[in-house]
Amino acid sequence: MKTRNLFIVAIIVFLFSGCIVYSFYPLYNKEDLFANDILTGKWTDDEGTLWNFEHAYFGKKVPENIDSTSYTLFLKDKDDIESEFSVHIVKLGGHYFLDFYMEEFFDDENLVLASFHIIPVHTFAKLTVEENKLIINWFDQDWLEDLIEENKIRIHHENNGDFILLTAKPDELQKFVTKYVNSEEAFNDGLEAILTRQ
Repeated sequence: MKTRNLFIVAIIVFLFSGCIVYSFYPLYNKEDLFANDILTGKWTDDEGTLWNFEHAYFGKKVPENIDSTSYTLFLKDKDDIESEFSVHIVKLGGHYFLDFYMEEFFDDENLVLASFHIIPVHTFAKLTVEENKLIINWFDQDWLEDLIEENKIRIHHENNGDFILLTAKPDELQKFVTKYVNSEEAFNDGLEAILTRQ
């Protein structure tokens, strides 16, 4: 198994470990996206991971094909292990949110069977922008599970006993994140990344 694939498997295990909320559908509709350079550039987190956000392209990588509403995130940790995500930013209720999506899980022909058992999911997080700093907070899955079990929230989802996968469409997801964006409990035990511009 290639080193890159080991890292991707580790990410998948982490995503399904109950730390963050994941969704079958994205947080955005196409019309919610807007041209911006909020994320553009290279950032580092406390673990020494490099987060390089570049605008995506429509087809060939030439200036006239830049998609200024979309990003490709290239992550490289201190051991030079890389991964790649599609990232979109949307503004809801006066707050920024990021939608992350890993488009390719395996590129090793020996892992075809493994790739058949992976369903790509979206994760979304609240984004706080400060001078030369980005603070990214993912919603906590344990918090979501408690809300669902206590019938305090109704949102389309599937629960197989190991994890919850939101199956709500973008409009319903947007109502959910807007309602709980100011809830401390929603983010208490979720993943947080604090990025500093290089």
